[in-house]
Amino acid sequence: MTSNEKPPLPPYMGIDPAKAAERLVDPIHTARFAKAAAFAAKGREELAKGGHAPDGQKRLRKFSTWEVCRYLIPVAPAHFRRVLKAHPELPQGTGEGNSKWFALEEIIRLREHFATEGAAHREYRPYRPEGLDAKVLAVANFKGGVGKTSTCAHLAMSAALDGYKVLVIDLDSQGSLTSIMGGQVQDEWETAFPILARDFAKHQERENEVRVARGDPPAALDETLTEALKVSPRNLIQKTHWPNIDLIGAQLNLYWAEFQVPVWRMQSRTWPLWDALTNGLEDDGILSEYDLIFLDTPPALGYLTINALAAADILIVPLGASFLEFDSTGRFFDMLYSTFASIEEGENTQRRKLGLDDVKFEWDAVRILVTRFDAAQQTDLANVIQAYFGDLMTTFRQDVTAMVGQAGEQVNGIYEADYRDFNRDTYVRGRETFDRTWAEVKELILGAWWRDEQEMKNGKT
Repeated sequence: MTSNEKPPLPPYMGIDPAKAAERLVDPIHTARFAKAAAFAAKGREELAKGGHAPDGQKRLRKFSTWEVCRYLIPVAPAHFRRVLKAHPELPQGTGEGNSKWFALEEIIRLREHFATEGAAHREYRPYRPEGLDAKVLAVANFKGGVGKTSTCAHLAMSAALDGYKVLVIDLDSQGSLTSIMGGQVQDEWETAFPILARDFAKHQERENEVRVARGDPPAALDETLTEALKVSPRNLIQKTHWPNIDLIGAQLNLYWAEFQVPVWRMQSRTWPLWDALTNGLEDDGILSEYDLIFLDTPPALGYLTINALAAADILIVPLGASFLEFDSTGRFFDMLYSTFASIEEGENTQRRKLGLDDVKFEWDAVRILVTRFDAAQQTDLANVIQAYFGDLMTTFRQDVTAMVGQAGEQVNGIYEADYRDFNRDTYVRGRETFDRTWAEVKELILGAWWRDEQEMKNGKT
């Protein structure tokens, strides 16, 4: 372009309204949304099958001898092979020569063997104190796109590979975590919704006992509440393609809980709605059957999120190193304070009248995790965020990696990706990002368990 030529106009200038009108389709009516949803559902199914077996069911890949010895069982490859040769009753893997491949079920059996027969100082089996309940971890932030579901999924997979028995509960009606775990959910009665409904129904039954004792007629339970009383939380749990990860899934109708819970609360102001999920996990003994329970929450501080936070022992808050996500997360904490302080105040006002001790919400730990971190461009802002949030921050920042995008396209987690699809160094670096995140979270879990164990021991003496 010479000095006499005019630069082209920006693309948003010079638009002809008449031609723009010609490009418009007819006005959109609500029925078009249904059509778009149907197309999306079909496309989602087809895309999801890209990471599934031909029959549409997800399969967890096998793990090589190299992966087993480097990441899963702390033994040298040569010693590992000698042990297998000496114990033909143990899983031998598939494949030729030294490169054998093992299903995770087989690795779990091998881990138990080494824990029994191996060196006493090696950590073949992760720390888990007897007699204590599972630790519940909620991953939450009311800003979307911060890596909440990805973080929850990878923490669950990390824990499973580490040897823990895991339950994941998807509380986000978008159902992304359910898709990652290969879950199938037909309606809200296969989600956490009946857990909340059952808790209110049981509360109403207790209230009715009081009414009848007073000589008043009992309040009628509608069809939803009557059906909810027949549902056990155990019936909602489905197996996944991971042998030691189970799932309570989600789908769009779960969002109905956000409308129904306040209606129930209006019917009975004494119902502690925030305890519904906790009660469901406790009443059916689920907390004693799993080691870790991960809760993926909606990107909003609604009733489902409140239940997740009330049930959680540990809260993980993902955010990107950007001003908007920092600002949004600050407001998230402000709303957390307002919400739970209000609940405490209301509850304790009544408890003081009855001469009861105050109650308060507390968590073993709360950590903010920087996700999708680009050190070349975001270090300064991440340091500012670290300075403001202080000891709530994790020390490790989860690097952005091409592996995340590639695995996401296949509806897989990083740990489900076959390292042979990558350069070996790329795989090691990508995996290390999530391994280090798990290491920090695991440290919180173990510290909380150890503290609980000491309190239990001291209480017995």
